[in-house]
Amino acid sequence: MAFRDIFKDDNGINEKTIVGFLSFGMMAIFAITDIVTGVAGNHLVISEFIYNSFLIVTLGSFGIAEIGKVLSSKNSNSKDDEKVSEEEF
Repeated sequence: MAFRDIFKDDNGINEKTIVGFLSFGMMAIFAITDIVTGVAGNHLVISEFIYNSFLIVTLGSFGIAEIGKVLSSKNSNSKDDEKVSEEEF
C-alpha cells in the first residue's frame, strides 16, 4: 500500500485510530521524558494546554472510532433482524 492510498475513501485503514495512537505516543514520550529529567534533578516544563490538547485528541479519536464500530454493528444487526422478520411472513 502506497502512502497516497491512505487518503482514499475506500482504504482499509482507520485513520482515527492512527491519530489517537500517535497522540497517545506523544503523551507517553512526555511522561517518560518527565520521569527521566526528574530523576536527573531537572524540572521539565510542559505547558498544560499542550498536554491537555493531546489528551483530548487521544480520547476523542478513540471514542469516535469505537462509536463508529458500535453504530455499524447495530446497523448490521438491525438489517439482519429485518431480513429474518421478512422471511417469517
